[in-house]
Amino acid sequence: MEDVMKLRMKLDDEQLSSEQKVHVLIRGLDDTLNAWRADGYVMTRLKTELYEQGILTHCVHSLYPTMQRGDWRATVTLMQLTSSCCMGLEPLSESADSFYHVFLPSVVDTLLSLAAHLDKRAECVSVFRCIMDSLHWLLSSHDTLCSQVLSSAHYKQLQNSDDVTVSLLCLRLWINVITANRKLLSAQSDQSILLLLNEAVGQLALSEDKEVGGASLRLLLLMTNQLGPRLRPLLLTFRGLDSLLDKDWRGQGFDQDLDQLIGFIQSEPGVRSQSLDSRVQAACVIQAFWRSYQTRRRIKGLNKAVSSLQRRYRNVRLHRQQQEEAQRCEEELRYQECVRRQQERRQFHMKKRDLLQLLPPDQVQSYLQQCEIRAALIIQSCWRGVRARRQYSVALKEARRREVAARTLQRAVRRFLQKCQAVKVPPLPPLWIGQEGLTDSRRAELRQQVDEYIIKHPSSCVSMEECVRLHDKVQKLLMELQRERRGDEQRVEQLLAHTHTQLDKLRDAPPLSVATATDAESFLSPSVSISAVARQAHKAALLANQLPWWRSGDWVEQPHDSAHRQELELEVDFGGLYVG
Repeated sequence: MEDVMKLRMKLDDEQLSSEQKVHVLIRGLDDTLNAWRADGYVMTRLKTELYEQGILTHCVHSLYPTMQRGDWRATVTLMQLTSSCCMGLEPLSESADSFYHVFLPSVVDTLLSLAAHLDKRAECVSVFRCIMDSLHWLLSSHDTLCSQVLSSAHYKQLQNSDDVTVSLLCLRLWINVITANRKLLSAQSDQSILLLLNEAVGQLALSEDKEVGGASLRLLLLMTNQLGPRLRPLLLTFRGLDSLLDKDWRGQGFDQDLDQLIGFIQSEPGVRSQSLDSRVQAACVIQAFWRSYQTRRRIKGLNKAVSSLQRRYRNVRLHRQQQEEAQRCEEELRYQECVRRQQERRQFHMKKRDLLQLLPPDQVQSYLQQCEIRAALIIQSCWRGVRARRQYSVALKEARRREVAARTLQRAVRRFLQKCQAVKVPPLPPLWIGQEGLTDSRRAELRQQVDEYIIKHPSSCVSMEECVRLHDKVQKLLMELQRERRGDEQRVEQLLAHTHTQLDKLRDAPPLSVATATDAESFLSPSVSISAVARQAHKAALLANQLPWWRSGDWVEQPHDSAHRQELELEVDFGGLYVG
C-alpha cells in the first residue's frame, strides 16, 4: 500500500500542472496494477485503498478535461484503468453506500457524457469503442447500474443518433453484458427491460443496416432465452412486431433467428383484453378526428395559398433587386474613387515633370532631395501623431483603471469604518419600570471613571475640602432623588395593584339578578369625596335624561358652582346618603 501513498503524495504536489498530474496518475496506476496482478487478494485490497484515498475519484474528474485538451490516448488509458479498478473492488463498510450509490453512478454518467460528446465526431470511433468496452466491464460487475444507463439522458442521445456505428456499438454492448452475466436481466425491473426492448425494436423499425438488424435480433433472442414467459407480455405491447420482422428483415441472412423470434411472439396469441380493444377503438376515433381536422384546415388554406405565394415571391424579388441595386451603387462609387485617385496621381506626376523640366540640370538633384526630406518629415509627423494618440489612450485607460480601483478601495474602507463605529457605539440602557438604582458593580465602575477623569483633568481653583463637600452634597441629592423615584414607583405599583384588584372584582361580579346589597357595597369607593362626585354625576345624568328636548341643548345654563359646592358639603356631612 506504500505505492498508493506515494501516488497520492505526487498528486497533491501543487507544482505539477493538471496535464502532468494525469500522466503521473496513468503511469502510477499502470505500474501498481501490473505489479500485483497475479495476487487476487492483494489486488482487491489495492483497489479498495485506491478508492479510499480518493485516487479513483481524481481519475473520474480528470476524464473530461483530458478529452477537451485533445489528448485521446491519455483519455482512453485513464478510462480503461478506472473501469478495471472498479471491477472486483470491495469497499469498506463505512464507505460502501457512497461507493455504490454515488461513485459508481458518477463514473457511468461521466462515460456516457463523453460518449455523447463524441457522437458527432467520426474521427473518434476508436475512443467511442473504448468507452463502450469500459461500460461493458462496469455493467458486467455491477448489475445495479443497468437501470441508470437505460434512463440516462446521454444514452437517449446516443439512441437517437443517425450513425450506424454508434447504434451497432450500443447494441453489442448489451449483447456482451447479457452474455457475460446471465443473471443480469432477472435482477432488473420491468421498466428497465421495457427500455431495453424499446431500443432493440426501435432499431429494427428505423434502421435499414443489415448488421444493426442482426444485432437487434440477437439481443431480442438473448432476452427471450433468459427471461422466457416474463418477456411475452412486454413484447405484446409492440403491436405488429412479428409482421414487421417478416416483412422488412426476411432474406437478410438470419432467417433462422427471425423464425425463432416470430414463433416466440406468436406462441400464445391469446385474446385481447377489453381494455386493449377500447384503447384501439379510442385511438382510431382520435386519428379519424385528427385527419378530418387536418383535411378541413388544408382545404380552407388553399384559397390563400396562391396569394401568399405571390406575395412572398414579390417580397423576395424586391429584396433581391434592392440588394443588387445597393451592390451596384457601391461598386460604382468604388470605381469612381479609384478613377479620381488615378487622375490625381497622374496630374501630380505631370506637374512634377513640368517643374523638373523648368529647373536647370544642376538643381534637379537638390530638388529631389528636398522632396524626399519633406516626405520623410510628413511620414514622421504622422507616425509621431499615431504613437502619441496610442500612448495617450493607454495612459487614459490606466488612469481610469486606477480611479476605479481607488473608488472601490475607498468604498470598502468606508464600509469597514462604519461597521467599526457601529460596534463601538454603546447599547442604550433598558427603559423599564421598577429599576432599583445602580448596582454595586456599576457604582464602582462609574466611580473609577470619575476618578480617572479627575486625574486626567485636575482643577486648579477648587480645594480638596471643597471637592469633598461637593461630593457629599451630590451624594445626598442623589440619594434623595433615588428615594423620590422609589416612592413614585411604589405609588405606581400600588395603583396598578388596586386597578388589577378592581378589574378582578368586576370580572368576577355576579349578575344583577342575583346581586345582594353586600355585593353592591363592595364596589363603593372608601373615599367620601369620590363617592359624592360619583353620586352627583349619576344624578346629573339621570336628570339630563328626564329633561325635555328643548332643555337638553348646550344653551341651557348649568347650575351655579356654589350650589354644587353646597350639595357636596351635604353629601360629606350625611356620609354619602344625600339625594337632594
